[in-house]
Amino acid sequence: MMKLFKTIATTVTAALLFGVVQAQAAEKLVVGATAVPHAEILEFVKPIVAKEGLDLEIKVFSDYIQPNVQLVSKQLDANYFQYRPFLNDYNRERGTHLVPIVPVHVEPFVAYSTKISAVDQIADGATVAIPNDPVNGGRGLLLLQKVGLIKLNGKPDLETPEDPLPTQKDIVENPKHLKIIELESAMLPRALSQVELAALNGNYVLEAKLDVNKSLFIDRGQDGKNIWGEYLVTRPEDKDRPEIAILAKALNSDATREFIKTRYQGQIYPAF
Repeated sequence: MMKLFKTIATTVTAALLFGVVQAQAAEKLVVGATAVPHAEILEFVKPIVAKEGLDLEIKVFSDYIQPNVQLVSKQLDANYFQYRPFLNDYNRERGTHLVPIVPVHVEPFVAYSTKISAVDQIADGATVAIPNDPVNGGRGLLLLQKVGLIKLNGKPDLETPEDPLPTQKDIVENPKHLKIIELESAMLPRALSQVELAALNGNYVLEAKLDVNKSLFIDRGQDGKNIWGEYLVTRPEDKDRPEIAILAKALNSDATREFIKTRYQGQIYPAF
C-alpha cells in the first residue's frame, strides 16, 4: 500500500512539475498600443496567440511618442499604433531603425466640427486646429486643401510613404484667412468647442466616441498602397523572432479581418 501511495505521489508531483514547465514555457511579448482600436484588436488576438504559446501583454498609451521611445529602449517588444510616414519621420529624426512588419487596419482622417454642418459655412478668420507633429500636421494641411480651404505647394497627396509632407510654410493661398493652430492629436477632440474645425486622427475620433459619419469630410486613406495602413512595428534585430511572426499571423488572420469589420462597422477598415 505504501508503495502505491509513493507511486501516486510521484505521478502527481510529476504532473504538477510538467504544468509549471508548460506555464514557464509560454513566451511573453510586450506590445504598446493606443487604446482604440489598436489595443482592442490586440485583445481580440490575445487568446489566438495564447494557443501558440505566446503570452501577449498589452501596454496602452495615450500619445504617439512613448510607444516608439519605449520600443527603442527595449521596454516593449513591438508596438502597433502608427503608419509608415510617421515611422519614417521618427526614424529619420531620431536616428533609429524601427521596422514595419505587417499592416493591420486603416483609419479615416477627418475634418470635424461641432459648430458648422458644412465646410463652406466656415467663417472668415476662423480658427482651425491640426495635429502638432510633422506627419499628422502635414496630413491635416493636405486635408484642408482637399476641402478647398487652402492651397499648398507640392503634390496633393503622398504617392509613397517616403514623400515629404507639407508644413504651414507651404501654404500659398488661404482665402478665408484661417488661423491654423497646432495641438497634440489626443487633445483635438476636446478642443472642438474652441475651434471651428479640426483635423482628427481616426483613433481619437473613436476614443472620444464621436460619430465618424458626422464628419464634414472623411479621408478614408484607402489608396491601394497602404501608405496610411497602421502597422505592427518592432526593432530590426527582432523582426524575425518567432513570437513576432505568431502575432503578425494572428493580426492578419481571417478572424481578425471579420472582427474589424463587425466591431467597427466600417469606421475603420482591414489593411490586408
